[in-house]
Amino acid sequence: FYAVINKCFCLFIMTGGELTMLLPPLGKKKHITEAIVKCFEVMNANNSSPYYSRIDYVQGSMLEEFLQNSDEAESMFEMLESYVIEKKLVDYIYEVNALIELRGNSYHTKRTEINKFVKSYSGYVIERLDSVKHKDEIVNLFNKWVSDRIKYMPKEEAEVFLEGIHQERHAIKHMLKYYEELSLIGIVIYINGELKGFTVGERINKNMATVIIEKTDFEILGCAQFIFREFSKMLKEHYGVEYVNVGDDMGFENLRKVKMSYRPFKLVPKYTIYQK
Repeated sequence: FYAVINKCFCLFIMTGGELTMLLPPLGKKKHITEAIVKCFEVMNANNSSPYYSRIDYVQGSMLEEFLQNSDEAESMFEMLESYVIEKKLVDYIYEVNALIELRGNSYHTKRTEINKFVKSYSGYVIERLDSVKHKDEIVNLFNKWVSDRIKYMPKEEAEVFLEGIHQERHAIKHMLKYYEELSLIGIVIYINGELKGFTVGERINKNMATVIIEKTDFEILGCAQFIFREFSKMLKEHYGVEYVNVGDDMGFENLRKVKMSYRPFKLVPKYTIYQK
């Protein structure tokens, strides 16, 4: 749920009966410090212990903005005496041109995988995602993706993975329901008449877009690499995007390796605020 606190938009999430914040308060700088304090009061009033209260996905740029104004900086630092800022995961940001061209030895494997895919599945068809036309096929592919993913995952990782699947499935259904209203951008790929992959993102400013979700059939080798490059092409050709943010690796080592293999242009850290 959300609330407007001290003229800031504040987004909360309830997990296992405990309240946390998915994002820091959004509003003018002069209102954020007090909003943070009040948000912790809201969380602490609900939670079984202050230990569970936290604000996730705080960008370093938000903290840096306070340093530009001495009064706001002093207020912020006084407030933070009661809190701990912990560096968490990083967002992976790439240059779109690099993802399209895949030049150099570091991208040799990617080029090979794409070339094999094109030779093996020359009849592929790329379409712009239509939330009505493709809805059922996307949900079916997601269910298959979950089943295939678990087969190759260590038991410990699988348990953590499954905890988030219900939320991701729910998010996909809502994404498709409000696709047009959210101005989302997506493509799907068909092979022999079956939907075997989809990618959805959005343009977040003039020069940058983000990938919200991408799924492909594990049995179609090279499909993930191919659709990622095709999506990058569309972002450049139709939207003039120069950079793409593909989010974090959720702490999974295999996902970290995949995202690092694309040689990110920049890693942007995210922080979590706890109470001491």
